[in-house]
Amino acid sequence: MDPNPLKCPHRYIAVEGVIGVGKTSLCRLLAEYFNGISVFEDFETNPFIKDFYRSPREYAFKAQLFFLISRFKQYMELPPPNLFGSPLVVDYIFQKDRIFASVTLDDDELDLYQTVCNVLEPKIVPPDLVVYLQASTDHLLKRITMRGRGYEQNISREYIEALNNAYNDFFFHYTAAPVFIVNTDNINFVTHSGDLRDLITKIVEPRHGITYYHPGGK
Repeated sequence: MDPNPLKCPHRYIAVEGVIGVGKTSLCRLLAEYFNGISVFEDFETNPFIKDFYRSPREYAFKAQLFFLISRFKQYMELPPPNLFGSPLVVDYIFQKDRIFASVTLDDDELDLYQTVCNVLEPKIVPPDLVVYLQASTDHLLKRITMRGRGYEQNISREYIEALNNAYNDFFFHYTAAPVFIVNTDNINFVTHSGDLRDLITKIVEPRHGITYYHPGGK
């Protein structure tokens, strides 16, 4: 327990990043530190996800459309941010679905997907801050292997590389909320309390636009 806990100025934080980067772990740790409310994406209920990793081209549209609807429903049920109390911390933004769709769908499927998404997205309230966790493709593949989810073990390097590029492009142009980009290659905020404390110290600073944190970088 931190003897001198920091106060969080953000009422609604979203943590984002590519598969395996640690967004769910950070979401949980931030909610615990700030005595906040954590909300996690329920991706394992997608009935097409295992088939997608086995045969991406065949199941991409079904998996993506299911994610779009289920994420929309979950966002509509989020508790409102507490202006005077504990923050809401969510381990994804609704727009992440667009990122995956841009990688997994062909042009015709993407056009239909965008039509549905454009109807739903205006109803979504943006966060006060997005913490975007970055990692190299090599680090992501190692973390995916270490956590041992069977259906993820067939994920190709090309797919993770494509997601990494799509995420970077998306958040370099994201304007709905301030974006704090954190390179995680040289930190482990799950097992090293000092890394977590340093990261939280940065997160609580006032932020506007896009800002960066590259711990251990040259």
